[in-house]
Amino acid sequence: MRLLLMGPPGAGKGTQAKVVSQKFGIPAISTGDIFRMNVANKTELGVEAQRYMDAGEYVPDSVTNAMVRDRLGEEDAKAGFLLDGYPRTLAQVEELDTILREYGYELDAVVALTADEDELVARLLKRAQIEGRSDDTEEVVRRRQQLYTEQTAPLLDVYRERGLLVDVDGIGDVEAVTGRILEGLGKAG
Repeated sequence: MRLLLMGPPGAGKGTQAKVVSQKFGIPAISTGDIFRMNVANKTELGVEAQRYMDAGEYVPDSVTNAMVRDRLGEEDAKAGFLLDGYPRTLAQVEELDTILREYGYELDAVVALTADEDELVARLLKRAQIEGRSDDTEEVVRRRQQLYTEQTAPLLDVYRERGLLVDVDGIGDVEAVTGRILEGLGKAG
């Protein structure tokens, strides 16, 4: 099973990635984890990424794409994977298509967790309070939602046109959302 998990900030992607990947016995691969691993291990790509992060700049797509390419080439990803947090732009969709072709992989489905923006904002503000994230103000949280809508949401149309998109209501307890994901994947074939 080769899956993408998409959705706005706060939709529960990280939580569902862990649960769904365990159900299918495939690795959950988040770009955040890939970055942290490369930086911690001081890989060539990690050192390059760290330079951008230290300067307060976005890590360029070329570095992110190379990290994803390397990670999907690892042994545990050969039988399948669940990608969380990538792709985020149309250019990354094209690069992922290239990477998948290089490895002879095809996506089985793209799961999009959907949720009401105000509910997500409330969820993220509550999490920020619990975790002591004082920089996660309502303004910052709403800006991240806006960036998702502008930059990442258009990707859903690409995958819908390809017949891969499975829309899932991301609101509810973990088990209920997982159930909806599995049901949606079952219908998708």
